Amino acid sequence: MHTPPLASSDRIIVRIERDFESIVPGFLANRKKDILTLHRALAEKDFRTIQLLGHRMKGDGGGYGFDRISEIGGVMELAAQRQDYAASEQHVKQLETFLACVHIEYL
Repeated sequence: MHTPPLASSDRIIVRIERDFESIVPGFLANRKKDILTLHRALAEKDFRTIQLLGHRMKGDGGGYGFDRISEIGGVMELAAQRQDYAASEQHVKQLETFLACVHIEYL
C-alpha cells in the first residue's frame, strides 16, 4: 500500500539527538507492529494486552524522545484498566495518527 505524502501542516516534527539515529527507526517500526496487536486486542476485547502495551509505551516513549507516545501509552493503559473500549480505541487511533504524521529531525 502506498501512503500519500503528508502536507507539511500534517507533519509532526520531533527533534531527537543524533546519537539515537540508529535506534529510532526500529523503535518506530515496533510501535507500528504494536498497532496490529492493538487492533487484534480491541477485536477480542483483550484489555490486558492493551494495558501492557500502553504501559510499555508510557515507559519507553520519552526515553527515545517521543513524549507523545508516552502520553498516549499512559492514557491507553488507564482506559484498558477501566475496560473502556471506546477510549482504548480512541487512543489506538491517536497512536496511528501520530506514527503516520511524525517526521524526525536529528540534531
